[in-house]
Amino acid sequence: MSFTVSRRIENLHPSDIRLMTKACERVGGINLGQGLGDLPVPALVREAAIQAIQDGQNTYTASEGIAPLRQAIARKLKRDNGLAVDADAEIVISAGTTGAFAATLAALFNPGDGVLLLEPYYGYHLNTLLLQGLEPQFLTLAPPAFSLEESALEAAVKPNTRALVLCTPSNPSGKIFSSEELAIVERIARKHNLLVISDEIYEYITYDGRRHISPASIPGLAERTVSIMGFSKTFSITGWRLGYAVAKPDLTKAINLVNDLLYVCAPSPLQHGVAAGLNAPSDYFEKLRNEYQRKRDIICDGLAAAGMAPFIPQGAYYVLADIAHFGYPDAKTAALALLEQTGVASVPGSAFYQGREGEGLVRFCFAKDDQTLHEAVRRLGKFRPA
Repeated sequence: MSFTVSRRIENLHPSDIRLMTKACERVGGINLGQGLGDLPVPALVREAAIQAIQDGQNTYTASEGIAPLRQAIARKLKRDNGLAVDADAEIVISAGTTGAFAATLAALFNPGDGVLLLEPYYGYHLNTLLLQGLEPQFLTLAPPAFSLEESALEAAVKPNTRALVLCTPSNPSGKIFSSEELAIVERIARKHNLLVISDEIYEYITYDGRRHISPASIPGLAERTVSIMGFSKTFSITGWRLGYAVAKPDLTKAINLVNDLLYVCAPSPLQHGVAAGLNAPSDYFEKLRNEYQRKRDIICDGLAAAGMAPFIPQGAYYVLADIAHFGYPDAKTAALALLEQTGVASVPGSAFYQGREGEGLVRFCFAKDDQTLHEAVRRLGKFRPA
């Protein structure tokens, strides 16, 4: 007996991030491939979740999330993002930012609609578009600055383009879009009546005095933006799967309908945990930036010393490194050679591009303790291209 699989997944392939993680596990290596974020969970977050379990907060919640969390998010958005939102009508808690992204696509677009991704892109964005029957469209941003040019963005818009996805700070490049670049987005989005979907999961991880700018804070963008944010990276709780979407009420009503059908609700006691985390002292977020900047410098200095050319990230906790001069035919071969020789896993740059632009790149994640990072750097320093 045999069964066919859905045509919706015909063009889907396992993520190279997952494949490199499995390869790393087989050799007992150091995984700088997947963004696991395996740093300690803040005590405030952990203890509030435990207390919620002990208090019996273990049943379904409203599909849009518990009121205390939505209210905490609304305060945070006003304080940190310059956004005034209605906690009761403009916030939907979901199963991670990936869940919020999937619910947004299913709620607001039809099969065949075009959605523009900026390369290098996050692979889950692409695969979620494909699963929904949407048409991925691409605009490649060139390293090292990954600057957004208005003429290039204008040229990338097609007759069926309905939306633009912005990941800022970006995975995998670490690019933070400036207010000038976001003004370009506003002009193009207004001209072509595009929705903007902003993935801002790394909003608190920024470097060298830079600050994250939420696209919805740009005049003219709030009414056409779905801001997708979360807690996984800020509180090192990637396994908790908690994120949220922020948009005008007519959009969140549709998103929450799909959110309810797909996920019912986000985990109840964990919602209480992150609500407490959002009330953390402001110096927590500054210490987070400083800690990750130190880790960024460790990995980037080590990569440079090992003969790999890092594109220094402005935010997030990944770095793309240029290894084209090593002479490997493609990025996957290079990443596997690195793993085999050093026991350090990276992700092929081809996972973030449609064309050949990523074949000379690999991505490293530096959300690790300092001892692990120093050991990874020591190993990478011994790498010799075959």
